Amino acid sequence: MPSNLLKTTVAAGLMLALSGCFDSSTENTAESEGAEIHLAMMQPPRTGLSPLSDDAFKLSRWRTAETLVELNPQAEALPKLATEWKQVDDLTWQFTLRDGVTFHDGSKLTAVTVVNSLEKAFAAAPKPRIIDGIEWQVRALDDMRVEIKTEFNDPLLPSRLSSPQLSILAASAYQDDGRVNPTRTGSGPFILTEINGATSAKLERFDDYWGEKAKVARVTAEYVPDGFARAAALRTGKADVVEAVPVSQLAMIDPELLHEVSMPRTNTLYLNNSSEVFSQLEMRKIAAAAIDREQIIKTVYENRADKAEGLLGPALAWAAPLRPDASALEQGKANGEKIVLGTFTDRAELPEVAVLVKQQLESAGFNVELDIREYAQIENDALAGNFDIFMLSRATVLDSGDPVAYMMSDFGCEGSFNLGQFCSEEVDKALTHADLQPLGEARQKATIAAEQMILGQYAAIPLLHERVIQGESLRVQNAERDPRERLLVTEFTDVN
Repeated sequence: MPSNLLKTTVAAGLMLALSGCFDSSTENTAESEGAEIHLAMMQPPRTGLSPLSDDAFKLSRWRTAETLVELNPQAEALPKLATEWKQVDDLTWQFTLRDGVTFHDGSKLTAVTVVNSLEKAFAAAPKPRIIDGIEWQVRALDDMRVEIKTEFNDPLLPSRLSSPQLSILAASAYQDDGRVNPTRTGSGPFILTEINGATSAKLERFDDYWGEKAKVARVTAEYVPDGFARAAALRTGKADVVEAVPVSQLAMIDPELLHEVSMPRTNTLYLNNSSEVFSQLEMRKIAAAAIDREQIIKTVYENRADKAEGLLGPALAWAAPLRPDASALEQGKANGEKIVLGTFTDRAELPEVAVLVKQQLESAGFNVELDIREYAQIENDALAGNFDIFMLSRATVLDSGDPVAYMMSDFGCEGSFNLGQFCSEEVDKALTHADLQPLGEARQKATIAAEQMILGQYAAIPLLHERVIQGESLRVQNAERDPRERLLVTEFTDVN
């Protein structure tokens, strides 16, 4: 069967299953009750939608949980639940809270609430990435002012507070056993009313929101890890907004429904520096020289991606001019060393990329085995270092609008997301130096210097920078196309 016909047939079969996921009883909501919007999300939650995990970004994209600070498109810190802040001295910041904020459980935003949420984040294991390796002392100055003391002069502190993993929730969210339940405990324009495991979540408009009242009355978010099924949901109108439409499906979808977003996201091969093979620098160099990025971009992404010259891509326009020209690697040859390459199915292109990478590495003399599963099923093995190579699509400014936090998390000796089991005293010093620099050119130069050290040790092989395709039905207005993946539907999103 031809490959295109096979994909169409598979998608059709998946659509039959998918039609049972979306609740048809709510598709034609009575006008008097308000409109509803249906989302097809790429990945199911990993931790029951705990805001202290990456699930926090779903809560942010649905506008149910809010942070003290938000970022504008230029990654500048702007007021949210905090209306203003000031640095009193090198180690002390004070934040004034927004008056009149009510949580979904009816309680009020106070300094005590903020201190509680931030202290729970610091007590979490693992900590949210943005505070990985740092400590704060947080206290209430009065009912509406919070003080944060740091261990170093941290110019990034307001931006750190924009991370969805530092969302402020009502005290009722935090359970005695350490778990966090975000149901009816946020402060955003939508109330999270139902968490249906790895199947769906439901939200309703919050009429007492401190800002502008949401235009739609309900949001239903279905988790659809299969890319073909997400594309089918868009084509058939089962979903109004669809995350990450696979490139392979674009030809079958009305172009008016597709919106390309250049992402600060890099597809990267993390080489396990503790594995028998890639603990050897020479083996890492051979693997790096074997990779043909142009073939991957042309074959899998149909040229809808940018070749990676470093860890940071064109969405960070300042990075490339600061980066030295890369020197070509001379291709070496492996001697049949067996390696396991792991990746996941949630991003539809990654399994196809894995097949090409396998072929390229085998041409260089490696014996490659593939292990491809859904992300929720493979993440623990990846973090435990059970692969020689793990391929990940990684957001590089996810937490603060600044890439240093991502680099410390992924390449610091104590990094909480160190898939490559990489540790270098030289790199740690460079990252610490970068993190101490003020925002602007000095920080940017220090960041690229650290990037070059990481790449110089072949801790990772950046492949390409994604341009994610977001699908939107023609009835949708003002859905967010957010490169940082923090917003999707907001109070301003509407449907015809």
